Amino acid sequence: MTTDLHEEFISLTVTEDDQLKYPRLDHYLTALCPNLSRTFIKKLFEQQLIVIDANDKSPQPKNLTLKKMPPIGTQIRIEVPPPLPCDLLAENIPLEILYEDPHLLLVNKPAGMVTHPAPGNRSGTLVNALLFHYKNLDEFTDTNRPGIVHRLDKGTSGVMVVAKTRKCHEEMVLMFSQREITRLYNCLVVGTAPAASGRIATMFGRHPKHRLKMCSTLHSGKQAATNYRLINSFGNLHQLELKLESGRTHQIRVHLAEQLRLPVLGDQLYGNPKQDLGRLPSALLDLLKEYPHPLLHAKFLAFKHPITSKLVEMEVPPPSIYQKSIELAAQIQQETV
Repeated sequence: MTTDLHEEFISLTVTEDDQLKYPRLDHYLTALCPNLSRTFIKKLFEQQLIVIDANDKSPQPKNLTLKKMPPIGTQIRIEVPPPLPCDLLAENIPLEILYEDPHLLLVNKPAGMVTHPAPGNRSGTLVNALLFHYKNLDEFTDTNRPGIVHRLDKGTSGVMVVAKTRKCHEEMVLMFSQREITRLYNCLVVGTAPAASGRIATMFGRHPKHRLKMCSTLHSGKQAATNYRLINSFGNLHQLELKLESGRTHQIRVHLAEQLRLPVLGDQLYGNPKQDLGRLPSALLDLLKEYPHPLLHAKFLAFKHPITSKLVEMEVPPPSIYQKSIELAAQIQQETV
């Protein structure tokens, strides 16, 4: 294998060793260009940015495929598009890093922090903080979400994975889409106690009347499934553990509110704050005034590392208000027995 790396393209020449080692062109390119993922290579190929026999003025062979290795001596040129200019603001916002390696990091996102910039939230987001602490993230071509693989709602706290390289990003996005990531959440809900465990499976999509809301009572849309387990009950307050099979926007909040009639405590969008809080003791209400967010926490994330193949697991405790609420609810229940 011989290579020539330039700013805008990568040149390769297939050797005898390459022919013996790699049965397919995509395997060969992924191995020799570790910063390019299989998904990204496929996109470049479809856009005719991977050129065979670049010095030959003859047309590209019509039968060229990523599934077959070209002959010894074949010259390959990969034209890598330059990253789009990124005008996002890098801000010195502290981050709680739970795990980090050369390819990715796990961060504990606090409630109240938006994941990425959007209209009305151009600063103060997780992306703004990441751009300050990790300068290489500006290599991503997605200018609004560099490194972001998935998102948590503004009011949701907990563990998130962030890709540090484009190759890792492509692989992690694929893993999420193929449901190869284990995600567990904890939340506090208000209402009648649910069954000990259950599975909620519905169609899911944008609410037909409310632009900011999602809906699980549609006859069309995308499939969404949430598994839940009842951990504790304290009168009308219940602690649940949830496991996602899919990752739709607001999925947990919508499924609990619409399908179980159990809105997440503090959810202004899908709950009825006055009615929900009216079911709770006044001492608990006073405590919750300190926390203007839904009590929903992404507590656990596990996956096979897309680069090293090692198992990555991380569990992070919820904000202190969560545990304080449980302890106070248990104390109140005990006093009334």
